Amino acid sequence: MTVAFLLTTLVVVATPGTGAVYTIGAGLARGRRASLIAAFGCTLGVVPHMVAAIMGLAALLHASALAFEVVKWLGVAYLLLLAWQTVRDRSAIEVDADGTPVSFWRVTGTAVLINLLNPKLTIFFFAFLPQFVPATAANATLTMIWLSLVFMAVTFVVFAVYGVFAATMRRQVIGRPRVMAWLRRTFAATYVLLAGRLALEARS
Repeated sequence: MTVAFLLTTLVVVATPGTGAVYTIGAGLARGRRASLIAAFGCTLGVVPHMVAAIMGLAALLHASALAFEVVKWLGVAYLLLLAWQTVRDRSAIEVDADGTPVSFWRVTGTAVLINLLNPKLTIFFFAFLPQFVPATAANATLTMIWLSLVFMAVTFVVFAVYGVFAATMRRQVIGRPRVMAWLRRTFAATYVLLAGRLALEARS
């Protein structure tokens, strides 16, 4: 594993995207535990892309316009649904919500879908991993699996940091209805912008 791989991975993961936005939102809305669950779910969402890249399935998305468009528009629709749910959410948030049980499967499922319905992530793995695997490597597949696991570990750590930081700020904002309303609108608008960016994506 090279320093270049770690630096590239850190830059890619730290750049705010749908997973980071969802994790931050979970931290603000439900607290530290929910943010960690969201980070875990987003990390799990990387697994299908990793498997697809290693098995060569990413080539299908890269070569097939129909397959790419289907996955892309499913992702766009899901992001718009999240935006709609966020802007319509009027539930009150209490300071001691950390003591309230958080639905592990609901938060994880949403986080997994956010990363799963992003065809560019599969193509990213398809183009990214091979650059750090020597063509003559005897255990190329094992090397790709190891690098993918490192990518996932970095994803979890970075997202967890985002989420926990957001959770520490919730006491500053959850007692202010206007601030919460502004945050909900901001997150909803961010989901719409990310959906628009995904809609404009083309196969590379």
